[in-house]
Amino acid sequence: MNSFKVGLIGLGNVGSRVWHNLLTHKELLTKKSGKTIEIKKIAVRSPQKALKVGVPQERLTTDWKEIVDDPDLDAVVELIGGIDVPYEIITQALQKGKDVVTANKALLAFHGHEIASLASKHKRRILFEASVAGGIPLLQAIQDGLVANRFLMISGIVNGTCNYILTEMTNGRMSYADALKKAKEMGYAEADEKLDVSGEDSAHKAAILCALSYRFWPKVGEIYTEGIESVDPFDIQYAGELGYVFKLLAIIKKHQGSKEVEIRVHPTLLKKDHILSSVSGSFNAVIIKGDIVGDQLFYGRGAGGDPTASAVLSDLVELARYPYVECAPRLFFADTESEYKVMPISEIVSRYYLRLNVVDKPGVLASIAEILGKKNIGISSVVQPEVSSFAQGVPLVIMVHDAKEKFFQEACLEISRLPFLKCKPIVYRVEDFHVQGE
Repeated sequence: MNSFKVGLIGLGNVGSRVWHNLLTHKELLTKKSGKTIEIKKIAVRSPQKALKVGVPQERLTTDWKEIVDDPDLDAVVELIGGIDVPYEIITQALQKGKDVVTANKALLAFHGHEIASLASKHKRRILFEASVAGGIPLLQAIQDGLVANRFLMISGIVNGTCNYILTEMTNGRMSYADALKKAKEMGYAEADEKLDVSGEDSAHKAAILCALSYRFWPKVGEIYTEGIESVDPFDIQYAGELGYVFKLLAIIKKHQGSKEVEIRVHPTLLKKDHILSSVSGSFNAVIIKGDIVGDQLFYGRGAGGDPTASAVLSDLVELARYPYVECAPRLFFADTESEYKVMPISEIVSRYYLRLNVVDKPGVLASIAEILGKKNIGISSVVQPEVSSFAQGVPLVIMVHDAKEKFFQEACLEISRLPFLKCKPIVYRVEDFHVQGE
């Protein structure tokens, strides 16, 4: 039986599980791919760590260029993270006639178009199932299983760290700091958590989902991104009393008759009975709405060594099973300019949760309603929670009907200037998953 020879760069949490699971599942993978998939060489920083997980000395190198330059290898797996060095690794591998597998969402978000074009030019493939939602076969579904559909919406929880923190803040009534500390103790958050909690990681994944769905790579800087660092337990509590939960969502929507696509990442209020509201802990879940198939839900572990390794091995089987000459390049490899562009956040339409801390006196609500009314923004409900003490005034929670973002923000700016306001307005978007179908 023919072999499919692979070079692995990086033997960290994911790389070590790729090595382990390829050995333990060798017979199964051989049956499914029709070839024996072999990792012939591994580039690592510390050979001693690699020896401890059972990698033979003769397969190790500390120079990744040995792998890229090796003419006997069919594919390169890049699992080191970062942007600059992985970009060099992947581009050189493609230029030297090797297929590539990566889990590097940040690299793809910033350089996906260039890499895709290079792969197409050299008649090579780059697969990256592991870059979004870990072990969930989401990208394969978008590219193959749902290929007959126009995508009206893709939305979901794509960062397990943030979902775990928000779950603990909700169910355990923890502060953000305490929930983050617990996430680190459980191994769900990195020592430097910024990439996750800032929403940047989710934005990178949203860029990839957009590329696969609409055949254009949005600029990361054009993706509206908010993290969870400022989410207040008070708002989680008030939202819960109104029937909502907080989730950090990546949202991608296509609008009828428009060439603009919404791409945004931010803390979002969802009705408690929505299926995404029940996704807890470090799990991921994504809803795809196709014009033919309707709603599809993808749920599972979005991170971790084994789930991510599962996706990497899936890509290797795909490469081994279908040589390039037998398989057309992915549609998003097109070199032509896309007809789509990112919709500015100011143009989106959403419902809103608005918390104002005010001096408790007559006429306050009337003044606020007047400002909203001038922008043609309707109020759906008003709640004034009972609090024993609130240093920054009395909380007033207002739920707002659908409004264009720029008009709502203009109203909030005007409200913030009212003399009875004790601090700036607290705003969160509410998602009902309404889309304009084609």
